[in-house]
Amino acid sequence: MSSLEQQIAEFDRQKAASFPAEILQTMDETTQALKESALERQGLKSGDRAADFELPDHRGETRKLRDYLANSPVVLSFYRGGWCPYCNMELNALQKALPDIEQAGAVLLAVSPETPDHSLSTREKNELAFDILYDKGNLVANSYGLVFELPEVLRPIYDKLGIDIPGFNGDDSFEIPVPATYIISQEGEILYHFIDADYTKRSEPDEIVRQLRLL
Repeated sequence: MSSLEQQIAEFDRQKAASFPAEILQTMDETTQALKESALERQGLKSGDRAADFELPDHRGETRKLRDYLANSPVVLSFYRGGWCPYCNMELNALQKALPDIEQAGAVLLAVSPETPDHSLSTREKNELAFDILYDKGNLVANSYGLVFELPEVLRPIYDKLGIDIPGFNGDDSFEIPVPATYIISQEGEILYHFIDADYTKRSEPDEIVRQLRLL
């Protein structure tokens, strides 16, 4: 079975062969600018206390982080939306790792600003067996220090690709979270974090499971 990193590398090769060079250059330049900003440094990290939250899940039912933590540690994954192919690859990889995550005693949650209708579609498309929570207006992602606004130079490119971020998120903003993964102890402490302003980089599920087994 190929790793998530290998799957992403293969997708990147296909993208490089099919996308115009000027579009790829714009994407790379905006990603590099985000990498050079303070975004990665400002996010919550290992040793910090996790921000508690109450969010509706894909069924519209309110779920609380503290309720999940009452029973087990939590693996918390922030993703941009079901429109993002890298997010779908990550969600699929997490689903495949779900038995190992649960065997290690943890529960897996995903958080996204996409509306419940869209997150339900994402869940069904990827055949996910874990909860997806709706972070309206990126309020929770903001509390974790993960939010940025999609640069204006990318918006017409996304539009041509059929990606309507305000439509997916149900608001008029272009704010999305940097993908990030956390392991949170039952006491609410962040034990592991992965934050990368390059949206093509994701936490490897095998590493998440390894970290859980060290608890």
